[in-house]
Amino acid sequence: MTNGRDAYFLNNKGIRILVAVLAFLASYLVSYILDPFAAYWQDYFEREPLLILGDWLVSFLYCLSISEINIAIGMRLNRLMSWKEHPGKRLFLETCFNLIAVLLLNLLINIAFIYLSDEKQLLLLESGLTIEETRGIIQWMVVSTIIAIMVMGINIGNYLIMNWRNEAIQVAQLNQAAMEAELQSLKLQIDPHFVFNNLSVLSELILEDQQLGYEYAENFSRIYRYMLVNSKKDVIPLEDELKFLNSYMFLIEHRFGEGVSFEIDVDPAHRHLLMPPLTLQLLVENALKHNRTSKKEPLVVRIFSNEEKELIVENTLLPLEKPIQSSGIGIANIVRRFNLLSHRQPVIETDERTFKVIIPLIKI
Repeated sequence: MTNGRDAYFLNNKGIRILVAVLAFLASYLVSYILDPFAAYWQDYFEREPLLILGDWLVSFLYCLSISEINIAIGMRLNRLMSWKEHPGKRLFLETCFNLIAVLLLNLLINIAFIYLSDEKQLLLLESGLTIEETRGIIQWMVVSTIIAIMVMGINIGNYLIMNWRNEAIQVAQLNQAAMEAELQSLKLQIDPHFVFNNLSVLSELILEDQQLGYEYAENFSRIYRYMLVNSKKDVIPLEDELKFLNSYMFLIEHRFGEGVSFEIDVDPAHRHLLMPPLTLQLLVENALKHNRTSKKEPLVVRIFSNEEKELIVENTLLPLEKPIQSSGIGIANIVRRFNLLSHRQPVIETDERTFKVIIPLIKI
């Protein structure tokens, strides 16, 4: 999960200049290795210091241009094409774009040189290039290509290493959040009040209607089995959450009778999308905990999806006569897990009549 939050240390200006300096040094080293006996090197250090400094400045600016163009291409492709999904295609495109950029840069430099040349230099150009000059141009193109590939290697290596490191950190954070969610679900499982209420209802149903009592016990076991199996997962399909919610609703409707009403309208096209497990259970539990339920004025819980691929969990506000102090653990846990799983975050909206939580569904 390395979306827009991907680290990219080449955004640091100091490091980018350092990369350009390395490219500058490498350009002279490669040029010397390719042809140590070239006329360029014969009297190099016998030239005037200002000429040498001027040569260095021009070479550095050239290497800086290649480096900046290379980094710009890499950053642009990072937004358009993932290394994970298309590594071969990404490497091919980045290499091609960088080679094309080198050719265009050299072409522009040559055009500028011709434009700024005096008549004497133009006459020399029109007379044709010598073998030595032709070899020098070819050598310089080879050096430019090697420099571009070197900078590209630094760029790609940095990007992959930094994102691997970020993903390792995110996995650790996600595991921690998952552990907290698991602890929260375990807390619900061993909550004596929760267990006692459901067992009391179960015992009454067995005496009144054995078949209904069997169905209640079956749904009760499904809830705990679901909690044990899925509380350790990062995400699950919305379809699975809704199936779990059916079992949970069965218990609630037989505990509270007509005091609670559920309205569910989820687009079938959204059911394959993902969300953290137990999200719906935590939100429904939160609604039951902080609102009164009665046949005369039932608590209405609505669950539906919208065109933005969001799941909305909304309940009417029926405050208790003695409000329960909220720990905020359930909703805070949901928000934190989404922060690690997606760039989109849950939105909480409330007014005098309703409490609403908008959950962004996660695409595979």
